[in-house]
Amino acid sequence: MSKKIKTAFVCSECGADFPRWGGQCTSCGEWNTIKEVRLGTAENGRSNRAAGYAGSLSEVKLLSEVNLLQAERILTGISEFDRVLGGGIVLGSVVLIGGAPGAGKSTLLLQAIANIADRNISVLYVSGEESLQQIAGRAQRLRLPANIMMLAETSVQRICDVMDSIKPQILVIDSIQVMHTQDADSAPGSVSQVRESASYLTQYAKKNQVSIFMVGHVTKDQSLAGPMTLSHIVDTQVMLGSTDDARYRVLRADKNRFGSVGELGFFAMDSSGLKEVKNPSAMFLNRAEIPASGSVVTVLWEGTRPLLVEIQALVTDCQYGNPRRLAVGFDQNRLAMLLAVLARHGNIMTAQDEIYANVVGGIKVTETGSDLAIVMSVVSSLKNKVVPQDVLFFGEIGLSGEIRPVANGHARLNDAAKHGFKKAVVPKANAPKHKLADLRVYPVSTLAEALDILADLG
Repeated sequence: MSKKIKTAFVCSECGADFPRWGGQCTSCGEWNTIKEVRLGTAENGRSNRAAGYAGSLSEVKLLSEVNLLQAERILTGISEFDRVLGGGIVLGSVVLIGGAPGAGKSTLLLQAIANIADRNISVLYVSGEESLQQIAGRAQRLRLPANIMMLAETSVQRICDVMDSIKPQILVIDSIQVMHTQDADSAPGSVSQVRESASYLTQYAKKNQVSIFMVGHVTKDQSLAGPMTLSHIVDTQVMLGSTDDARYRVLRADKNRFGSVGELGFFAMDSSGLKEVKNPSAMFLNRAEIPASGSVVTVLWEGTRPLLVEIQALVTDCQYGNPRRLAVGFDQNRLAMLLAVLARHGNIMTAQDEIYANVVGGIKVTETGSDLAIVMSVVSSLKNKVVPQDVLFFGEIGLSGEIRPVANGHARLNDAAKHGFKKAVVPKANAPKHKLADLRVYPVSTLAEALDILADLG
């Protein structure tokens, strides 16, 4: 019987399939990302599908008949890691952790599973990149217990055969880019191999209630390497990065079916591994001893907790005839919009000035609650007015100059009071009904009111 080789054209960015090659992917709009991949022979494909379906037909149920059981979780013993995962590891879930080389992905997972294995929970660590001697040396350097089962393998079928015999509750795959499956006749790391390997392991996890951690590589623009379908296959996707000064590591949940998206976990790297940062607000509020103009504190809401950060702005005369606007840590287009609102509704013109704005500590601001603080830092630098260090601002600014409320305003104020702040300029709708101890709240409804309060602060 002749064997016909099956091929497909797949976009390396979004994973979309096409019958033929094209210059642009019509699904995601990217150019030159459609690659030809070999899927194996038609005979192999039929036999593999038949083997996969044999004896595994699912039972059809009504939605009302589905038994709703609370997802059981396993704590890693690292509270910041558990927070990002949504409260621990859910049995049968698949977690993809990505990050740049040297960020600490393998170190974090090794520390987590060492804590888990120390509680007599079976764990299997599969390494496809490092030798077992290298991993053992790292564990010894970190002074971790040596009761973790190790395996050096890159075939997902053989990995699942080993798991059938030892039946671990947690599996670590390091990394998914070097795994390969017999279902795809292409080199490890290709689009089809990464997709099929991840799909194979995910199906095994759901069927056998095994929690799987997959380590993923990133591209030069810090996005996850491989097809976009990889993100759709897994239950949770987290990214481990570092702050601009490389002193701290930040773990962010980009996708989580069992918890909050956007949750952050903070760690510090030292010779003994990754250490939790229990109070990240104090980490980002390490301000200068001598107060300076252009420095304003705001409180963000990241995931399920508030986070105090410092925003700095520098307004200076234009040197080259074309004023620059540079924003680090938040959207540069939003800075331009806020400056336009400041000119129209605050009567403060900055068209001829160069403006540089920065979020201290390398944190990335994705919410609009920092609008008021950004504008106040620009005005502070422009007028060379020092804002007292016990004052904070938060609130969204609309195009008509109104100060709009933000979510979890009361929790933000409580956290600010715990860190010693005495005054807070907030949207009128976020003003507390009852007076907070040691914190005076200035409710504002327009940008003009906020500017008047800024002028009176001393």
